[in-house]
Amino acid sequence: MDNWSDPQVAADILTNHKSWAVVGCSNDPNRASHDVATFLMGRGYDIVCVNPNYDACIEGAPCYPDLGSVSETIEVVDIFRRSDSVEPHIEEAIAIGAKAVWMQLGVINESAARRASEAGLKVVMDRCPKIDLPRLQRG
Repeated sequence: MDNWSDPQVAADILTNHKSWAVVGCSNDPNRASHDVATFLMGRGYDIVCVNPNYDACIEGAPCYPDLGSVSETIEVVDIFRRSDSVEPHIEEAIAIGAKAVWMQLGVINESAARRASEAGLKVVMDRCPKIDLPRLQRG
């Protein structure tokens, strides 16, 4: 089994990639996806919301139905979906030329992680950038 929770890979992604798509982002401020996306926006990251259930998301920004509908360059695909629903988003991340996929805390899918890694993407699984970024900034 690979170490998909490597803090060095997480640090590399957070340091070197500022354009993120948050898949499964909610427009409900009480949801973790909304909280993490807002946190990253406040730290200077460019965030695109992806959720077919909404037309608008954080602060009225457009919410896209899928990664293929996004015209902006996406470097990191941050996935807030059930573990068994990850594979299609990995395929989309590969198709759009993303550099990394980040599966949130509790999102664990070994085969999807392996597929992304084999396609050349950096992979983080079962971690949260809202936890990792402050640790990284503390040094």
